[in-house]
Amino acid sequence: MDKAPDPNEQKPGLRRRLTARLGLSDKLLILTIFAVMIAEVFIYVPSIANFRLNWLRDKLSDAYTAALVLEATPNVPDELTRQVLDSIGARAVALKMGEQRRLLMVGDMPPSVDHDIDLRDVSWYRAIVDAFGVLLSRDDEVMRVLGHAPRGGEFVEVVLDEKPLRAAMLRFSHNILLLSLIISAITATLVYLALHYLFVRPLHRITANMMAFHADPENPARIIVASRRHDEIGTTERELAAMQRDLGTLLQQKNRLAALGLAVSKINHDLRNLLTSAQLFSDRLSGLPDEQVQRFAPKLMRALERAISFCESTLSYGRAQEPPPDRRPIALEPLVAEVRESLEFAPDTPIRWIGAVERGLTVDADPDQLFRILLNLARNAMQALQSRDARDPGRDQIRITGRREGAVVEIEVSDTGPGIAEAAHVHLFEPFKSTTRSGGSGLGLVIVAELVRAHGGDIRLVEGTIGATFRVTIPDRAVELQARRDERSRGA
Repeated sequence: MDKAPDPNEQKPGLRRRLTARLGLSDKLLILTIFAVMIAEVFIYVPSIANFRLNWLRDKLSDAYTAALVLEATPNVPDELTRQVLDSIGARAVALKMGEQRRLLMVGDMPPSVDHDIDLRDVSWYRAIVDAFGVLLSRDDEVMRVLGHAPRGGEFVEVVLDEKPLRAAMLRFSHNILLLSLIISAITATLVYLALHYLFVRPLHRITANMMAFHADPENPARIIVASRRHDEIGTTERELAAMQRDLGTLLQQKNRLAALGLAVSKINHDLRNLLTSAQLFSDRLSGLPDEQVQRFAPKLMRALERAISFCESTLSYGRAQEPPPDRRPIALEPLVAEVRESLEFAPDTPIRWIGAVERGLTVDADPDQLFRILLNLARNAMQALQSRDARDPGRDQIRITGRREGAVVEIEVSDTGPGIAEAAHVHLFEPFKSTTRSGGSGLGLVIVAELVRAHGGDIRLVEGTIGATFRVTIPDRAVELQARRDERSRGA
């Protein structure tokens, strides 16, 4: 049987929908009205307390005046006394002059008095509390009020019903509330219109422009036209316009480069096939006994190899982003030996190969990607040595070292070649800019840097060495303690 929906469970969703429908203007209007009403509350609280005190002082003043008049007139009839008391709304009036306390008028006295109020010493906190006490009291309560008596009198005392005071305070509260609503409406409207003109409307314009620009960022017509304002809104519009212009230009350049890259990839693919065929013919030419053929065939072969290598590196860089590394502990020494074999280092090669890796050193890395890193760096080193005119078989060498520094493995690939020109250091890891060798693509170091960064590591050129030395740092992954305990328990 299906459970009936709980209305309480629907309230949060309804509240979220209502909040989502309220725009910035609506929220601003509600906030303005709320702030004005809060201000009116702070005005009303002391006002109602002050109104009560003034009403009571007025009653004391009327009672004192009536007492003086009646005291000066002897043998006042009871009916006249009652009329005087009724005119000031009092049940009794007393006046103390010096040590003598005289009860001047007496009406129908209640059996008891509910409240004693001394206006000679009233704190602001007590006045506020008593004022709200009157608003919440019953209509049949009686109060005795004491105040200063002028002309040498010690005090004047009057007994009053609290009902007229309560009615007067309610009328005052009603008037204050009505006035507050009128002031709140006028103030909220003025503040709302001012803020809407100064902030909300420009923000709506900026938001609409951003949405239109997002739909077609390459359209120059979608760039916002900055106003002449010199405040933060004007600055925002000008900076947004500049950013949109730069972004539109950048996107146009990216699209042109993407189209150009696609065309280059297609041409490169076919060109590599043609170069491979030319390389096969060059192999056959190198077998001819002709002296000139034997002289130029090796140069032709090297040129074709460079061209094919350039095509392969260009296509490799143009592929999609490298997959994330599948890291695991691997021994570095056998991997370095595999790189040496891939470069076809024969015993009679005029370049010496030196492997100086710490015994038993392991690296937390993807084996295939680490192999590509070392192969690219070692191939660059070998090509740098081969490109030199003055060859020195005793001096030319490639050295690969590896050591562990805490949780980081440092690998250095160095050569004794001509080194890298100072001007190339700035663009060392940028595509098509890092090479200074004729026939190089400038992509090898870019691919290496991308793979190293995928491992959370870093690659940099070590300054002040003979030739070129690249230092690769690969940190170990952070392993949780629980995973290590599980691994140790399985090994046990």
